[in-house]
Amino acid sequence: MANETPNDHRTPNDPTPTSGLDRAKASAQARLSPIWIIPLIAVVIGMWLVYDNYSSRGTQIKLTMENAEGIEAGKTLIRTRNVEVGQVQSVRLSDDLSHAVIGARIHPEAEDMLTEDSRFWVVKPRIGREGISGLNTVLSGAYIQLEPGSSDELKREFTVSDVPPVAPTGVAGLQLTLVSELGNSMKVGDPVSYQGYTVGRVEEVNFKPEERQVSHNIFIEKPYASLVTDNTRFWNTSGIDFRLDADGIRVNLESLEALLGGGVTFGVPADLPTGQAVDSNTRFSLYADEDSARQGTFDRYIEYVLLVDDTVRGLKKGAPVEFRGVRVGTVAAVPWNFTAPQPDSRSSFAIPVLIRIEPQRLGIADEGLDLDEWQTRFRQMFDIGLRATLKNGNLLTGALFVDLNFQDSESDDYAAETFADVRVFPTTTGGFAQIQAQITTLLEKLNELDVDPLLDGLDRNMQAAEATLNEVQGVSESLNNLLDSPETQNIGSNLNETLKELRTTLEGVSPNSPAYRDILSTMERIERLLRDLQPLTKTLNENPRALLFDNLDTEDPVPRAPEAP
Repeated sequence: MANETPNDHRTPNDPTPTSGLDRAKASAQARLSPIWIIPLIAVVIGMWLVYDNYSSRGTQIKLTMENAEGIEAGKTLIRTRNVEVGQVQSVRLSDDLSHAVIGARIHPEAEDMLTEDSRFWVVKPRIGREGISGLNTVLSGAYIQLEPGSSDELKREFTVSDVPPVAPTGVAGLQLTLVSELGNSMKVGDPVSYQGYTVGRVEEVNFKPEERQVSHNIFIEKPYASLVTDNTRFWNTSGIDFRLDADGIRVNLESLEALLGGGVTFGVPADLPTGQAVDSNTRFSLYADEDSARQGTFDRYIEYVLLVDDTVRGLKKGAPVEFRGVRVGTVAAVPWNFTAPQPDSRSSFAIPVLIRIEPQRLGIADEGLDLDEWQTRFRQMFDIGLRATLKNGNLLTGALFVDLNFQDSESDDYAAETFADVRVFPTTTGGFAQIQAQITTLLEKLNELDVDPLLDGLDRNMQAAEATLNEVQGVSESLNNLLDSPETQNIGSNLNETLKELRTTLEGVSPNSPAYRDILSTMERIERLLRDLQPLTKTLNENPRALLFDNLDTEDPVPRAPEAP
């Protein structure tokens, strides 16, 4: 038959299809051609290539930073431990032009690093107090460092820091917040020291305009975290702390690094116990210096007002209040509430000075401190003569301090009074004021003296002294002329010649010289002669007539007339 197909070879003996399903299968097999296999394979390969290309592109992330210096699209890499984990795809400005927006892709194998606490920062050449870093980027260019976090929550938008983090993520340590109301030069990376040894760093510095406070996030490494307790005080160090006040001269140098850039130091005041350990994110106050930090521990005090009749020049806020050399308080304000009305008992205007009596300085614990009892005790001491006096604490600067002591002579003059609702601490005149008063009295007495006669006598004495000086000058000139004459100048040579002749003469009469022996022999002969003359002298002394008569036994002759012839 002409309509029969080549495949139709059924014979009368072949079985015929028994159902519609068999007929459909047979029809489909008749329509499916092997040529369709190649397009299907191409479609599958294309879909696999698309999926492979999409999956190999990695995860798209969004990075924001203040300044995109050194960041280039398609060139700047993202690295972790110096291994490439991504690349910057685009760099653009934000809609409000306040920062740069960077689009980047992270490799699929690094997708798990993108957690909530992951951190990004730019690595580029830096010169700081710790040395030079990032020199390997001089030729290759800057790159972005990724530090994986430990959180389980994924994140796709991050902020890129311009400086490396102080402490790596996951490093054990203690993170604290320091709050201050002062401006200082502290920056990220500044040291946190304890007794001169660096134990941590400043991680972040933020200024809160609505609170007018500066907060500093610091990190202290684990071995030193136990040094921080609830009684710890933090204060700013700015290199060299030099002070010349009522307490004397003080010079404090924390460390060379603090000298160059400042920093923070901490410690527990000697008057407080060590305290208990604190947890992370604990807030502390940051004080301006060590004295302010120590002052912050004395939070329970009694306020008094000094009404000073003398000058307060040299008395500053923070000056000590001492009782016989022991500090018991601090000057809080100079002057204080200056425009408040003076008490009616005052006849003259006094300068109000606010002081604080701080019993905690005497080692009294908070639980054992009763301020009412201390107020009663001071009232009793006022009655027996306790007074406040301004005294000089440093002769170089003229700094003053408040000295508390008993004045018996004024013990009956105390009368309780208040100034601006604050109790008045009785005062007495200071030592310098007394000296000034004495000097004033002395000057007044000197002014009353009649000094004209004294000046006239002094003038006459000066004239007489001048005449005497003129005479002395004339004598001096005569003496100079005498000394300059040739005869006077030749005295020395003449004297030398005379001494030589005297020496020669003395040598001639020395024991060994012939003249000395002749003199000695002559003296011996004279001595013998004198011995020989001693009997004659004795006889003449006893009978002077023996010189005329040879026989001393005859009688004296009788004078008579001559006989006549």
